[in-house]
Amino acid sequence: MVALGAVIATLGFALFYGLKGKKKSIDSSMKSSENRTCKSDSGKSTDIIIVGAGVAGSALAYTLGKDGRRVHVIERDLRQPDRIVGELLQPGGYLKLVELGLEDCVSDIDAQNVYGYALYKDGKSTKLSYPLGSFNSNVAGRSFHHGRFVQRMREKAASLPNVRMEQGTVTSLLERNGTIKGVEYKTKTGEKHTAYAPLTVVCDGCCSNLRRNLCNPKVEIPSCFVGLALENCKLPFANHGHVVLAEPSPILFYPISSTEIRCLVDIPGQKVPSVSNGEMAQYLKTVIAPQIPLELQTAFISATEKGNMRTMPNRSMPAAPYPTPGALLMGDAFNMRHPLTGGGMTVALSDVILLRDLLRPLRSLDNTYSLCKYFESFYTLRKPVASTINTLAGALYKVFSASSDPAREEMRQACFDYLRLGGVFSSGPISILSGLNPRPLSLVLHFFAVAVYGVGRILIPFPSPKRLWIGARLISVRCSGIIFPIIKAEGITQMFFPVAVPAYYRAPPVK
Repeated sequence: MVALGAVIATLGFALFYGLKGKKKSIDSSMKSSENRTCKSDSGKSTDIIIVGAGVAGSALAYTLGKDGRRVHVIERDLRQPDRIVGELLQPGGYLKLVELGLEDCVSDIDAQNVYGYALYKDGKSTKLSYPLGSFNSNVAGRSFHHGRFVQRMREKAASLPNVRMEQGTVTSLLERNGTIKGVEYKTKTGEKHTAYAPLTVVCDGCCSNLRRNLCNPKVEIPSCFVGLALENCKLPFANHGHVVLAEPSPILFYPISSTEIRCLVDIPGQKVPSVSNGEMAQYLKTVIAPQIPLELQTAFISATEKGNMRTMPNRSMPAAPYPTPGALLMGDAFNMRHPLTGGGMTVALSDVILLRDLLRPLRSLDNTYSLCKYFESFYTLRKPVASTINTLAGALYKVFSASSDPAREEMRQACFDYLRLGGVFSSGPISILSGLNPRPLSLVLHFFAVAVYGVGRILIPFPSPKRLWIGARLISVRCSGIIFPIIKAEGITQMFFPVAVPAYYRAPPVK
């Protein structure tokens, strides 16, 4: 242990001292889309069924429809969604949107450009800008009302002649001899129908009732968000998301229109104070309000007093698919991470592009067993990007949350001070968070650099045995104990060494 302490002390000292809306209706598009049928020469009307028309489902329907596939989308509710998450698209996600030809979906919805984050702790703040210097001036994050964005994407998909979008609730997958042949669903009038296609893509969201047939869903709920909309105020750093390292856990602020700021208060665990009896309002005003920037306190208290507060659980779930002929999982139905870092839509759009590219060489989707083996490459190829964003979200949430453990609290302070150093120490982590550089090795290196930097802080002014012990514990227990379990759940080999996985080399099936 003394030898370990000496090594850590040397690294810590070296690092420490070396650093000194306009809303558009889609009713007409939907109605014409529901009345369309797309018949092929073989008499088949559908190539692909998509269950769910959220971000992933709508984007997939549009891109596959553009490629000439006959797509049938079945969405439970085609009215504009009203959610308090899925409102911040990172720059990496915006680039995926451009690649899909969907960048106009953030136009005319009063979306706001986002250029980085402001981080607050104990009255101190620092600004972390996205590294956008090498990109076109239009490239930035976007924040908006989630429902407006989704409706624009649905409108784009429904405008294609070979995409049929229908309102209905899918009740089950139709399985025959181990192969998914289609779905059974109820229309909005209650009529039961069946739909058949060689491939069914399930992306029916975080509360999916179909994923249990296609994966091993290990859903965790580490916390809940309480959402408010602040009006008549401005963020201290314009066009930036704001993260307050408060107690007991982080508080987020970001613009969702030119006149509104979304506030998300994280509450650990699954039990939150009651909104109906006033407990929530009292909690927000007495515990949370004193911890937020002064510029926002008046608007925050006003929003609290109006009582328009909404809660939602924050779910995380690693991807653990059962390869199934005729079916595929995508979006939050397949993989979730804590929404602290706003990476969900980036992962979903990246998956859409990957699936599109895998399908493009295929003229027919009828050979479901060969297709199932081929799609194993999808699960492997997506891992480096998806797992990096997932791991960062889970690790940052744990690091940013307050703790009575001195080692955890030191890790939290070290992370804040490390990001304040600027240069590569801020641009590196923020490029990972933004989805511009989602590389697993970069994530791990920065995470452990923060820990070593924290050890350096502990050893100042004198590296006593007690300080060496705390530093070693920070590295071995707190740092490793935070990131390694997340990486293990994501899959070490697929995340860091995907080329070592046989599925990485799957070739398109030849009929």
